[in-house]
Amino acid sequence: MTKIRVRYAPSPTGHLHIGNARTALFNYLFARHHGGEFIIRIEDTDQKRNIDHGEESQLENLAWLGIEWDESPEKPGAYGPYRQSERKEIYLPLIDQLLASNRAYKCYCTEEELETEREAQRARGEIPRYNGKCANLSVEEQAAKEATGIEPVVRFRVPRNTEYRFDDLVKGEIVFESDNVGGDFVILKRDGMPTYNFAVTVDDHEMKITHVLRGDDHIANTPKQMMIYEAFGWKYPAFGHMTLIINPETSKKLSKRDESILQFIEQYRDLGYLPEAMFNFISLLGWSPVGEDEIFSKEEFIKMFDTARLSKSPAAFDTKKLEWINNHYIKQMDLDALTQMCLPFIVKAGLLEAELTPEKQAWFTRIVGLYQPQMSFAAEITELSSLFFTEHPVLDEAAKEVLAGETVPTVLAAFKAELEAMDVVEAATVKAAIKAVQKETGVKGKNLFMPIRVAVSGQTHGPELPETVELLGKEKALAHLNQVL
Repeated sequence: MTKIRVRYAPSPTGHLHIGNARTALFNYLFARHHGGEFIIRIEDTDQKRNIDHGEESQLENLAWLGIEWDESPEKPGAYGPYRQSERKEIYLPLIDQLLASNRAYKCYCTEEELETEREAQRARGEIPRYNGKCANLSVEEQAAKEATGIEPVVRFRVPRNTEYRFDDLVKGEIVFESDNVGGDFVILKRDGMPTYNFAVTVDDHEMKITHVLRGDDHIANTPKQMMIYEAFGWKYPAFGHMTLIINPETSKKLSKRDESILQFIEQYRDLGYLPEAMFNFISLLGWSPVGEDEIFSKEEFIKMFDTARLSKSPAAFDTKKLEWINNHYIKQMDLDALTQMCLPFIVKAGLLEAELTPEKQAWFTRIVGLYQPQMSFAAEITELSSLFFTEHPVLDEAAKEVLAGETVPTVLAAFKAELEAMDVVEAATVKAAIKAVQKETGVKGKNLFMPIRVAVSGQTHGPELPETVELLGKEKALAHLNQVL
């Protein structure tokens, strides 16, 4: 049986997008499930759009997610180079081969001529396509064009009246008519670099890629690539096109211009999301396991991954679900590790120094422990724990409503007296003080706890009240109480 080889081929034109991360992840799971190999290839032929450290950022964020690869630019195997910009000596002889067999030809049309023709086609209500002006130039006509100094592109001759069909791993049978691909397409640009469709076809063949799993925005590229495979007499791989990821609010494709959703892995890293949670969440974007469970380890995903369970419907990017999954993993974390993860956010907000005394470290660790059960991501600690760092809590309307109760002044005055009398403020002594207030005032339940919580913390919801008072300390708790009274 042929060894399964799949690839993820990013362009170093930006940071790792959620959609690209999913493509990489599904290829990785597919390869590992079948005992195959996962290759990373850098598609950097569009030199103008490449950004500094774009490749480095892609690889770093993939590694952070927990994706390992078998071959890449920095881990070369037998099928390198792994950057398209370094593979020209592979591409150019194959371009010459297509020219020699008349499966391709040189085109001398300028950009201005092409745009004029496209405008005329649009005016006639036609879909713009290359009109084949240079498809049958004589040797003399070509020589005359080149004498003027025009640098030609090379176009592939699209077979006419030909049907291209393939059995897509996700969508089933897909059929294309060759006459609908937009005419003879460019395979070599004026700068001497191959276009995407030519380079990717050659690379997939040369690197022995057996399966191509990618987003369904690539479906229109598939017939062009099949034509190139056939021109060389090569067998093409199995194709699978995954459905788009959409914004559930708009039901539109997740666009990089959509600022309502964070879309780059780096942004989630910067907010203190966990790689295991991101791996879990992304694995469920357009793929579903058997049963109702949604929390799985990487090893479990590898074991059960099956392309038959890739969805035919768009995958909704549900930020609430991501927060829920990340919260699950945060609740499982070692408290000291979570504290170290949270500290930079508190330091950045100017609330604590980066270097803490042992006493301050222990205090902050307990604060993180208070909020660990409800924390969705580490950056939340700044807002969640704000009451421990502010002198005077700002009361919202709900808090003011609590304090408007008839028995509130009596309860708060009694609790203040209890607090002032304490030698040591600990959760146990605070608990006892609240019971004493209940006994003294006859107020109980919500009317007892809520006014004390609001007066001390400024919040109507939060962690256990006795622990909150202990960590605030006697001085700050009294200051908050006095402000309210």
